[in-house]
This record gives sequence, structure tokens and C-alpha cells, in this order.
Amino acid sequence: MREGLTIVGRNFRTRFGEIDLIARDGGTLVFVEVRMRRSPRYGGGLESITAAKRARMLAAANGYLAMLGREPACRFDVVVMQSTDGADVTWRRDVLAVDD
Repeated sequence: MREGLTIVGRNFRTRFGEIDLIARDGGTLVFVEVRMRRSPRYGGGLESITAAKRARMLAAANGYLAMLGREPACRFDVVVMQSTDGADVTWRRDVLAVDD
């Protein structure tokens, strides 16, 4: 929200997958994956998004768009928190190309 996005949904679930946050950035619908890592020992948050996770995100987003009945401009963002106190937050915009 500090970046100007308006949250329109949280934890949207389908049988295919889940979207952590759904927001609007102007006329763009943004699907946000939130990752928490206490330690980089097993890899960072971005690296934890596997091909299977990307496929589930796309399927869930398609389910949401089907409910809307229209297809606005969309993008996929990732927010990674590296500590439990929220001090180290990284926001990556447009990380998932639709044709992946």
C-alpha cells in the first residue's frame, strides 16, 4: 500500500492454487506472491518460486480473471521478507511473464 497499490483481495484460493494478495496499480491488476525467509540458508524467497509454483499462480490468477468476466492488464509481483521483524523487504515487480 505504501507503493500506491490498492489491495482488493487476500489469500484467494482455487483448487489450482492460491494468490496471496491481489491489488490494483492504476488500471493494472497485480497478483502478489509473498515469501518469508528467516535465513538465506536454503535459498532466497525468489529462488523458492519453482516452475510448479509459477504454474499454480497462473492457474489461480486465471480463475480470478474468469470470475471478473474481463481481462484487465495484469502483472505478477513478489514481496520477499528476509526477517521476522519486516526490516528487510524486497519487492520485485513483473517477475512472471505470462508466456513462461
